[in-house]
Order: sequence, then structure tokens, then C-alpha cells
Amino acid sequence: MSAIQSPNFNGEPEWFSLVREKVEGLRFGVVQIVVHDRKVTQIERTEKTRLDGASAETASRRETR
Repeated sequence: MSAIQSPNFNGEPEWFSLVREKVEGLRFGVVQIVVHDRKVTQIERTEKTRLDGASAETASRRETR
């Protein structure tokens, strides 16, 4: 059994704790769990940065100069 599959001190699999950490630290984005042969082999996190209306307009004007 790999370290990512072994249970932690709470009795839940290690990957579950890792997913929880990734989600708790994320405001906007995606957490993907990759499974191979019924085992979690990879956890990916993609974070997005959202701009409010004023910030987006300023960024847009900078790009057109």
C-alpha cells in the first residue's frame, strides 16, 4: 500500500486529507482526483484569480497600449 493510500491518524486515507487541504486553501478553482486501478494516484489543483470589474478594466487598458 502506498503512502497516499494508507490511513492517517483519523482512520481516513491520506489522499482524503490532501484533498481537504487543497479545497480549504482554494477560493476559485478546481481540485481533480486521478484514479488508476481503483487507487488515487494524483491530486491536481488549478487555482483561478478573479478580478473585480475595476481591476479588469485597468488590466484591459494596459494590454491595449
